[in-house]
Amino acid sequence: MQTHGTFSAAIPTSLTPLLDPFLRHSSSIRTRSQAQQLHALLLKSHPRPFPLVFSLYSALGLVRDARLAFTAAPTPSPPCYAAVIRCSAARGLFDHSVSAFVRMRSFSSPLADAVLPSVLKSCAALRDPHLGTAVHGFLIRSGWGADLFTANALMNMYCKLCHAKDDGRRNSLAEVSSGGAVGGDSRKSGFSHASQIRLGPLGSVRKVFDEMPQRDVVSWNTLIAGTAENGMHVEALEMIKKMGVAGLKPDSFTLSSVLPIFAEYVDGYKGMEIHGFAIRHAFDTDVFIGSSLIDMYANCTNVDYSRRVFDLLPNPDPISWNSIIAGLVQNGMFDEGLKLFREMLLCRIKPMPVTFSGIMPACAHLTTLRLGMQLHGYVVRGGFAGNVFVASSLVDMYAKCGNVHIARRVFDGVPSPDNVSWTAMIMGYALHGPAQEALSLFQRMETENGKPNHVAFVAVLTACSHAGLVDEAWDYFHRMSNDYGIIPRLEHYAAVADLLGRAGKLEEAYDFISTMHIKPTAGVWSALLGACRVHKNAKLAEKVAAKIFDIEPKNMGSHVLMSNIYSAAGRWNEAAKLRMTMKDKDGARRLCTQHGGRAS
Repeated sequence: MQTHGTFSAAIPTSLTPLLDPFLRHSSSIRTRSQAQQLHALLLKSHPRPFPLVFSLYSALGLVRDARLAFTAAPTPSPPCYAAVIRCSAARGLFDHSVSAFVRMRSFSSPLADAVLPSVLKSCAALRDPHLGTAVHGFLIRSGWGADLFTANALMNMYCKLCHAKDDGRRNSLAEVSSGGAVGGDSRKSGFSHASQIRLGPLGSVRKVFDEMPQRDVVSWNTLIAGTAENGMHVEALEMIKKMGVAGLKPDSFTLSSVLPIFAEYVDGYKGMEIHGFAIRHAFDTDVFIGSSLIDMYANCTNVDYSRRVFDLLPNPDPISWNSIIAGLVQNGMFDEGLKLFREMLLCRIKPMPVTFSGIMPACAHLTTLRLGMQLHGYVVRGGFAGNVFVASSLVDMYAKCGNVHIARRVFDGVPSPDNVSWTAMIMGYALHGPAQEALSLFQRMETENGKPNHVAFVAVLTACSHAGLVDEAWDYFHRMSNDYGIIPRLEHYAAVADLLGRAGKLEEAYDFISTMHIKPTAGVWSALLGACRVHKNAKLAEKVAAKIFDIEPKNMGSHVLMSNIYSAAGRWNEAAKLRMTMKDKDGARRLCTQHGGRAS
């Protein structure tokens, strides 16, 4: 058989009618067996079958066969490398894609512009800043990177690298291009290696954007999303205005990038303006916009609007369901969240790990252990038990329902517990005992995790309070700021004040609250007032009550508690007077004046 320059001429006449339809419409190949049969025919009839074969196996997700096909190629051609790079990136084989690119460069194969976005996509997915900047440097040295698609991919890569860390792929860098990461013509673009380090990934995004000869909506969206995700909210909003000045209209991706800004700022009115823009441009039924609007309104505590947006979505996707369920639960509408979760199951929407993380707090707050155990069973059957976020929500649910034994069993099954898991388990022991187990677990957390947050310290201080461990509590309270740089919050002060009150150190507790760096709330003083009742210290109770009534003159609970303290001390006249003043709207104000408190 003679081999000619064209593919059709290379195929024997008897095979041409058979192969041509499959090569033009490879989607008709659906099984591994069919792909292998076509592979065998191509080996016999096609001069360069490997790019076609690799693309075919990759499209079917047959990773092992695809790699074998590439390895079998004696001298891979540029089209073969291009197929390897593109298909590997498309199937998530990012290491393989970069390796093929490195190998391609080592053989000095000519580079096609079409593969550059795939290479940059792989660098972004691998989250390796050094590899990404090395590839960028190679593009500058080689004169590529000016086309719109490559520039957009380059911007997207730097956005993804903003929170990335070096993971040790530096050995690949020298192989990407001889002569280092960035050099030669790098002065032409001003993108020296030193400037990239100084500016950081986000600065690199902006520099690429500024030097692009032309920009499309994708370019603006990439810059806006990267800026917003890195907390530069004002700048992101300004860019939307500049985008309009440049003659480009924001699309659904643009809006979904900026809506979380208003959620974080709890600015529902500004979010409504974006919502209005979405309605005017028919974006409001887009599921991505819908999910962002649901999250935004829920974070702004406007759950009714969240539900309205959800109900108007023609075909809510799992993300939309998760957003509305989590929004309802976050705003204390636990029954509604559970009801919607049932509706989700009836609609045959398969829950994801984030679904359980969102719905489990409802069981914890309602202390519906039976329902929580049913959800736990669903988690196990769905294969989500190993997910750290789901496991953390299960630990929290069981701990808040008082079943610390099952909570500990779930916790021990988590391979790498995160801060939420540790804190939930410690708080479970702090509230339900044994408190010593909470302290032991906190010490383990310091050893294995090394990063207890402010919530973990609230948990361990609560454990000390319930166990009456005054010295240990003081130690943790001081270590919190000295060792971990955590500034004490109101809840930390409240836990220590509660501990001192329980331990009978009432004067010390009073002085501690009085010298807090944060203005104490009526709740903190009320805890001390309760301790005064337990320890029968009516004199100090009067001073504490004056503080409470100065903050909340109509705090009826404290009025009742103070009346009981007077009665227990046999001071019936004061108790009777206090009961009389409770009937008057201005009773609290007059009581503060009688006991030397400042009238509000």
